[in-house]
Amino acid sequence: MGIIVVTGTGTEIGKTITTAAVAAVATAAGRTVAVLKPAQTGVGPDEQGDADEVVRLSGAAASAELGRFPEPLAPGTAARRAGMAPVGPREVAEAARKLSEEHDLVLVEGAGGLLVRFDEEGGTLADAAALLGAPVLVVAPAGLGTLNSTALTAEALRARGIEQLGVVVGSWPDAPDLAARCNLADLPQAAGAPLLGAVPEGSGALDPAEFRAAAGGWLAPELGGTWDAEAFAGAQAAPVSVR
Repeated sequence: MGIIVVTGTGTEIGKTITTAAVAAVATAAGRTVAVLKPAQTGVGPDEQGDADEVVRLSGAAASAELGRFPEPLAPGTAARRAGMAPVGPREVAEAARKLSEEHDLVLVEGAGGLLVRFDEEGGTLADAAALLGAPVLVVAPAGLGTLNSTALTAEALRARGIEQLGVVVGSWPDAPDLAARCNLADLPQAAGAPLLGAVPEGSGALDPAEFRAAAGGWLAPELGGTWDAEAFAGAQAAPVSVR
């Protein structure tokens, strides 16, 4: 897979740290990795963006942004309010293809969810993935409510004929509640795709060397790691209540 599109079922659920984990594992395996952030919002001109954070944590070879907008809003809205040109799906696809000519793996990290608008024409990350013919990795939260948003994201991908690689829990809590534990079994059913990892809560605060050493243990073999979904779910399983 030369290009993987990373999306979330929402915002602030660990998408950037999951992208960094995938990049770290691929880099450790000797692959050259570039991360593309089509539209970075809510960050000033001199501040570190999501793509920069992926490079810092993972050691990926390169990062690129196509647009940066100051307000923390959907890309299309943020561009309009800033009086700046938006980033469209065709620009995203073109940039990803160009990066793939010089790197073994390109990770395209979206903003928010799959169908967040990039521009006034309604272009989305899904449109960019379709243009690229690239598979999509879905990052989801662990707890209550994640099954519905994961199922809706999967349905949107299927409707567009886009391959879904699987689902990664973007921030597995230190003390998971009953819903989170049960969701390990239910998420693959909701997605119609395998569970491919669980990134521990707070992983982004690790020293980069520690992050890189640990990342392979958070991701399944399909993403280059050693994480075992069945073993993890078994270890986290909640006892059945008997009345």
